Amino acid sequence: MGKLRTFTRRAFLVGSVAVAGGVAFGTYQVMRDPKAPGIDTDGVVLNPWVVIDARGVTVIVPRAEMGQGVQTTLAALAAEELEVPLDQIHVEHGPPGEAYANGALMVGREYHDGPPSGIGAAVMGQVPKILGLQVTGGSTSTVDAFDKMRQAGAAAREVLLLAASERLGLGLDQLRAEAGEIVTTDGRRLAYSALAEDAARLTPPDAPRLKRRADWVLLGKSQPRLDQVPKATGTASFATDIRLPGMRFATVRRNPHQGGEMRGFDASAAESMAGVEAVIDIGDGIAVVASNTWLAMQAAEAVEIDWGPAPYPETTDAVFERIAQAFDDKPNITGREAGDVGAGGEIAVEYRAPYLAHATMEPMTATALFSDGAVELWAGNQAPIMLQNDTAKALDIKPEAVTVHTTIMGGGFGRRANVEFGVIAARIAQALPGVPVAVTWSREEDMRHDHYRPGALARMSATLEDGRIARLAADLASPSIMGQTIGGMMGLSYTPPDRTITEGAADQPYAAENIRVRGFAADVAIPVGYWRAVGNSQNAFFWESFIDELAHAAGADPVEFRLAHIRPEHGPSADVLEKVAEISGWGGDKPQGVGRGVAFTYSFGTPVAEVVEVVEEDGLIRLARCWIAADPGLVLDPANVEAQLTGGAVFGLSAAIHGEITFEGGAAVEGNFPDYEALRMPTTPRFEVALLSSGDRPQGVGEPGTPPAAPALANALFDLTGKRARTLPLRRDFDFAS
Repeated sequence: MGKLRTFTRRAFLVGSVAVAGGVAFGTYQVMRDPKAPGIDTDGVVLNPWVVIDARGVTVIVPRAEMGQGVQTTLAALAAEELEVPLDQIHVEHGPPGEAYANGALMVGREYHDGPPSGIGAAVMGQVPKILGLQVTGGSTSTVDAFDKMRQAGAAAREVLLLAASERLGLGLDQLRAEAGEIVTTDGRRLAYSALAEDAARLTPPDAPRLKRRADWVLLGKSQPRLDQVPKATGTASFATDIRLPGMRFATVRRNPHQGGEMRGFDASAAESMAGVEAVIDIGDGIAVVASNTWLAMQAAEAVEIDWGPAPYPETTDAVFERIAQAFDDKPNITGREAGDVGAGGEIAVEYRAPYLAHATMEPMTATALFSDGAVELWAGNQAPIMLQNDTAKALDIKPEAVTVHTTIMGGGFGRRANVEFGVIAARIAQALPGVPVAVTWSREEDMRHDHYRPGALARMSATLEDGRIARLAADLASPSIMGQTIGGMMGLSYTPPDRTITEGAADQPYAAENIRVRGFAADVAIPVGYWRAVGNSQNAFFWESFIDELAHAAGADPVEFRLAHIRPEHGPSADVLEKVAEISGWGGDKPQGVGRGVAFTYSFGTPVAEVVEVVEEDGLIRLARCWIAADPGLVLDPANVEAQLTGGAVFGLSAAIHGEITFEGGAAVEGNFPDYEALRMPTTPRFEVALLSSGDRPQGVGEPGTPPAAPALANALFDLTGKRARTLPLRRDFDFAS
């Protein structure tokens, strides 16, 4: 990223700019409403860059690669317009900068939303820039990049054609872009790199001509992942792979009572160990710097520390009692209300979902070098501007003195949007000026100092009339992710209306004249954050499990019962449900010892339906098959979309069966995979995926596969055993094969 490092956060590309040995291209949109607060009316950069130099074409991808294939798909968007084969594209992650803000974060994607348009949508698209939200999350990467990356590639193509036209004295009708070259009608070829400097002096069009969908060569087709070979050969560079002269290695040990103080410590035993170079006070714990990571971890355990208590209840039961108390307060948010639900329903049940860790395969890691009042960071993170600003504040330096390199990462799932692990690495490096330090958290520190998916409770009630829902009320309680996020970012004690408490329930396309969904914010100080699919993950379990209960109470087929309520509300969602029924052979005869369950969730702009099949063998339950149908609007890479949907389902099924963070003495109990299991290859079901495409723009795919997984499994278990699951994890009530 050296060629980009000299650009400040606001000095981003408008038009084309010469860079070391080449040229960078971009497109821009000028916001002309002077009344729009915070909008730069002189020109706001909305897209990443295309860089052409001696190496060829480099696409600067503004989103983090954490296994979801985003670098491949976003690079393909630009490469399609540039007329460059994907295997000739180099990819780098963009540095911190408002130009790379994720404009899709503030754009609504509920089933009843139309396409964003007008000044309102334009302004909302600028809010992430104003707030510095250069975030990979919310299944928004392709949604945000779909226009920007294609326009960047098209702008570069058009300027290269203009440069070739001037050099050769030919009209544009005698030129075409092909395979990284400008080709004349008589067969002459000019490489993009040969035209780059001339092109840098030209201004690209504000609205470059985009290729017709019928002419796409890359988009709409499955592409080999650009990160596949480097990862398979071990040449991919994660944060812990950084090696610099004089490197030292460090780890941390923080208060197991999260939010509690460190009263004092005795590091004499650790400091006497050969190879240990420093024990550093980091406020709520210590860091140990040593000649290797394993030694640092051993030494950290040797430090005697006096920990202060947690600011939350000490046990799991006490924590959930606190969550239940939220029902006695006013709702934080009413996500949906129509008609009159009355005092309650004839059918009333309560559900519970536990706290969950992200459990990324790569624990929190970062490498840092502090020298001459500036710090350089290598970290797999989902929020570069936030990391830059938080680091600057912690080190009392200017943001411009913080250089962030966003590496690929071994999983994120929302965890790496909380960037304190990178800030801590920078603080450790500041204590050792001129010494590069690679900081690796132990698995136990990672699991026990997570920003968890919050524990949650749901009180559901309904009345049926003539086989349909006449009244439905859902009261949902959990700690507020938004409240903690605002508190962490701005130091404010304020909980805004938080839709993450109700999403996955309030926004589902079920037609009902009398319906109310409310969210109650629980005051629990356990750190919570954005877990894959966020509130949809637990609320889909509550909602779709209850819908299944209502279907059986009505004596109706679970698919037909759902269709009767969904079809009048949202056609594409009903189509998805019908498709999963078709591919799974729903409704046919099942052998003895086989159970099937269905669930549907609309999340991140994408309706997804799943059917899970379980079988009983020798008294144990095995997941046999899982069918998924989804409609992500426009499918840009079928194989990657399928991989994301199946990966999301595996994530959801793993959590449904095994996932649970419990608390004793104010500390998280689970610390490693032996006590926080996941599905293994022998216990993972076989998948079949059907993709529908009802739109002309892509929608989310990284998270929508997760929410329906838990309820589909729970409903299958009911079909098999007659026992209704209302509490997760399921292993507490059912015996699964291992």
